[in-house]
Amino acid sequence: MKKMKETALDLLNIIENSGYKAYIVGGFVRDYLMDIKSSDIDITTNATPKDLTNLFKKLEFSKNINDENSYGAVSIFYKNILFEVTTFRKELAYFDNRHPSKIIYVDDLETDLKRRDFTINTICMNKEGQIIDLLNGKSDLNKKLIKTINNPFISFQDDALRILRAIRFATTLNFKLDEEIIKAIQVCKKYLKNISYERKKRELDKIFVSLNAEFGIKLLQELNLSEVLELPNLEKIKDYSDLIGIWSIINPKHYNFTKNEKELIKKVNLALELDNLNPLVLYKYGLYVNTLAGVNKGYTKKDIVEAFHNLPIKSRSDINIKPEEICKLLNVQPSSLLKTILNKLEIEILNGNLQNSSSFLEEYILNNFKNYEKYVIMK
Repeated sequence: MKKMKETALDLLNIIENSGYKAYIVGGFVRDYLMDIKSSDIDITTNATPKDLTNLFKKLEFSKNINDENSYGAVSIFYKNILFEVTTFRKELAYFDNRHPSKIIYVDDLETDLKRRDFTINTICMNKEGQIIDLLNGKSDLNKKLIKTINNPFISFQDDALRILRAIRFATTLNFKLDEEIIKAIQVCKKYLKNISYERKKRELDKIFVSLNAEFGIKLLQELNLSEVLELPNLEKIKDYSDLIGIWSIINPKHYNFTKNEKELIKKVNLALELDNLNPLVLYKYGLYVNTLAGVNKGYTKKDIVEAFHNLPIKSRSDINIKPEEICKLLNVQPSSLLKTILNKLEIEILNGNLQNSSSFLEEYILNNFKNYEKYVIMK
């Protein structure tokens, strides 16, 4: 945190020594005042993207600067830290409940701050490390209050994603929502349908992964956002400790997940229908999936972990006879018979009917698979 701050102040001085104004703004300053570790830093300046590009070209820094988009955002990679730098601007009428129709660069910090979302995100730091608080953000920070800068009804209609951001900040910071925000959410929540599932999931993930996830999920319910966000089963969540576990219980239709997330969610949903203390279920779905499913059904994590650790085998490689030894024992070539035998050994060992020692396994195989032609068509 200290290194990030010092590097950011160094960058501010570079910009200001070239005749521009520049400040650290938003989350980093907010977290700094709360003594919370922050992972990124935003800088605001009256230098335009073109000004910044020209400045850093002069400093032979052009490979580390990227003019990202038409909204005046520039990424600068400086001393191994990524900074997002935006030009002071005013945003004109919004469309699609998300994006401004046009932006106009301005030369005034306060004008730029007034187009932002919440007061606690408007606190700035200048190049000397002094706090600049033009919109009383520190007061709301001390009150632990999430409050919009402008009329929340207009703010949420302009950008409906701010509704989820308000809930996310209330969750992660353990703050309360301003009463006017609560009223505005009820009127403006319909606009959330116009926000992409990708952007909504990004905010929801931050709520669900928070240590305060239970509070955030209860807030979504209390504000009656389940339907508009298409999040069924919020009320069924009992375990708030894992992101995949929460999404598995919600089991939404339209949100996009990675391949790995989809596979885990599918497994948890299958395991939800089974006995998560059963040896065969524990073996098939593993400790992680069974814990997510079982805890949400009322099993204790301790019981599930204990049952898993008591399994005689936890994977096929734990069986004390190798496939090549089975082939030698039966005098056969590798074939689908091996899969049949190993499946049967797994079941018998897990059910406690067969001891996992080479002598017992060999005896069982000879007694049950001597006439192997019945089980397999040889390759």
